[in-house]
Amino acid sequence: MNTAQTRRGLLDTVTMVQAGSVQPQDLINESHARAAALEPNLQAFSYLPAQPPIATAGYGPLAGIAVAAKDLVDTADMPTAYGSPIYADHQPSDDAWIVARLKDLSATILGKTVTTEFAWRHPGPTRNPWNRNHTPGGSSSGSAASMASGSVQLALGTQTLGSILRPAAFCGIVGLKPSFGTISLKGVRALSQSLDHLGVFARRVDDVAYALSLLMGGPGAARHAPFQVASDGLTPFPAPRIAWLKPAASPALEESQSALLAGAAKRFTEAGAIVESFVLPTEFDALPEIAATLYGAEGAANFSDLVARFPDKTSDRLKALVESGLAISATDYIAARSAQLALRAAFTDAIAGFDAVLTTAATGEAPEGLSQTGDPGLCVPWTTLGVPAIALPAGIGPRGLPLGIQLIAPFGENLKLLRVAKWCEAALAFKASI
Repeated sequence: MNTAQTRRGLLDTVTMVQAGSVQPQDLINESHARAAALEPNLQAFSYLPAQPPIATAGYGPLAGIAVAAKDLVDTADMPTAYGSPIYADHQPSDDAWIVARLKDLSATILGKTVTTEFAWRHPGPTRNPWNRNHTPGGSSSGSAASMASGSVQLALGTQTLGSILRPAAFCGIVGLKPSFGTISLKGVRALSQSLDHLGVFARRVDDVAYALSLLMGGPGAARHAPFQVASDGLTPFPAPRIAWLKPAASPALEESQSALLAGAAKRFTEAGAIVESFVLPTEFDALPEIAATLYGAEGAANFSDLVARFPDKTSDRLKALVESGLAISATDYIAARSAQLALRAAFTDAIAGFDAVLTTAATGEAPEGLSQTGDPGLCVPWTTLGVPAIALPAGIGPRGLPLGIQLIAPFGENLKLLRVAKWCEAALAFKASI
């Protein structure tokens, strides 16, 4: 198999299809062959058809692009189990909005990827493609692994706490969580309606930018400013002013991750950026507690009936979420929602004068073992605020696994974040290769 071809980025693939140098069906066949060959060891897919899917008709802007869809996203022509045995034979009657949109753009859904149970904390069998003894992160486990392994050019993920950014960091790829509400969640199984985001994995910043420019909007989506991406990608932001936010003591960073973050700040400074140490005002310390109230109450509302009806088919972790959520009062929930929105607005003022915030998405390399998917704590503040965030691969740790950085911008500033990220990507000059 031509490894260089299978690892080609999304925008490069689009350019080749549009030039007529490769046929969409040949690309889909190639992606399917790679996914099938890797699946026995990687276990990234909850459903991969035995034969390559027929490439979606037409030569739209995503013709020939193989997409891995997280098994939280409804597909009318593929099973959707939401990571739960309760829905093992579930076949949705309709595509989720995002799937219909991808097909309208001539993309092809290659298969469904493993998620933790209902995107909560009970992990599936997926392994990290860098080292099969380590987790790929979660809950978008299969999407991150399939993207990192070169099986697809684009993968869909969802994030309620850290389920896009952390797997991207663990797997050495780019993960984008746009501003809350940027992409419609119609047809995506809810965990927490106040926190759930739909985002994407790809190989480079230009790839996720191109995808987002085509996928934003849909029923129930917020009115974030649209943008276009040319065939040669985004124009990088001029040397940015970056707020270097050093994470709090908990969760503690591994020494290699701290060194990588400091090294990235130094590299950005040497490339012409202004990088200044930064501390958020103390009122933002409440964000993890706010998140816990929101996902607890909303998780209980979404899953208490299933836990009661199927006690033998729901995990202890889901039962614990429901139990804690049912103890949350309506007044505490309303107060948390109000505080979330107030802090979202305050964040823009808090980082005034900076173009982006620099921090990390994970404490270090992917943990060994598959019994858990890593600590999401370093992503929770930004998910709670609903601000756009992106993970970039930036180095390799002492165990030979990827390390990444995270960049954040004010609410609604999807394009600005992507342009800053492209500048940072060039300054890092790091290429992850399994």
